[in-house]
Amino acid sequence: MELLCQLLIWFFAFIIFYAYIGYGVVLGILVKLKGNNAFSYSDSYKPAITHIIAAYNEEDLLADKIRNSLELDYPADAYKLLIVTDGSTDKSAEIARNHPQVTSFHEDKRSGKIAAVNRVMPYVDTPLVMFSDANTFLNRESVRNLTKHFEDPTVGVVAGEKRVLSEEKDGAAASGEGAYWKYESQLKKWDSQLYSVVGAAGELFAVRTSLYKPVDTSIIIEDFYISLRIAMDGLVTRYAPDAYAMEKGSASVSEELKRKIRIAAGGIQAIVKLLPLLNIFRYGWLSFQYISHRVLRWTLAPVGLIVVFLCSLYLGLKGMDFYMWLFWAQIIFYSLALLGWILQNRNIRMKILFIPYYFSMMNYAVFMGFFRYIRGKQSAVWEKAKRAA
Repeated sequence: MELLCQLLIWFFAFIIFYAYIGYGVVLGILVKLKGNNAFSYSDSYKPAITHIIAAYNEEDLLADKIRNSLELDYPADAYKLLIVTDGSTDKSAEIARNHPQVTSFHEDKRSGKIAAVNRVMPYVDTPLVMFSDANTFLNRESVRNLTKHFEDPTVGVVAGEKRVLSEEKDGAAASGEGAYWKYESQLKKWDSQLYSVVGAAGELFAVRTSLYKPVDTSIIIEDFYISLRIAMDGLVTRYAPDAYAMEKGSASVSEELKRKIRIAAGGIQAIVKLLPLLNIFRYGWLSFQYISHRVLRWTLAPVGLIVVFLCSLYLGLKGMDFYMWLFWAQIIFYSLALLGWILQNRNIRMKILFIPYYFSMMNYAVFMGFFRYIRGKQSAVWEKAKRAA
């Protein structure tokens, strides 16, 4: 039993380290070895594009979002703005209709974001289509910096960067989320340089219209699914960090946890739906990146945290000092996470505790998301997380 526990500890310790840190190290080395073979882009390439915004009860932000979208630096005759407000019970539909430059769609029934997008996609008559969330704001050059990548015929999707705006007064949710996305952005940049980004974020991405296929309305994280389905057909997803969507972090830890559980449930669903993508002999680099960057975080790594904790306790009680020290190191780490949770609830900010807290919260969300998925409790029609003011 002792030998089995030792083997399990070292196996899962490697998985945890690789999933969160090691893959980034390996990726950086592979990118260095590959060298720079970037595509040469032309300044004159400005294909027509339709910008779709699916807005649900966004009356507080929608007018500003429309203003931001209409002020983007792109030729007016090559840019169309389409807003769908299906299911909204506030003034979102009215706000969209009050802007003549906007093509607006609305129906009272709420069927979820991807159902709304599927409904309006037949009205898109441009070669490219771009998606952004209603609660994000884009930099002026974002459309130019997305579309230029489509001059490369091997590119099917271009993913923009998500930037979480945090301030000194922000709590663990917003600050932890901000730090997480800075690290994720670097990984996405290297993923893109090696072969392909592993899934676009719905805050901002664009696809070739001809490649868009109606998505099953049960899909929870449709942006991730759409981009990977296109990648499985042989076209890559490029990363454009100079096209970015800005938003505030979650208003509270409970709101961020709600969002993470939904994403985790969607991640488990995606692994099931995209099962062939686990075949590295068929999909090569794409499978390697997908497993390393996504699958391990949604499967073995969270399980490994529990296995390492229990096995190190067992071996420590058997008199193996190294494993007892390992157990106490975990106790200290999780105590810091717990302290972060306690202080957060009392509105006391100690940013040094945000990382252990956010890390623990993310992995807890994976377990909750898994159970929610297998019980069929996570609908594609979900309540959005509240953002910080």
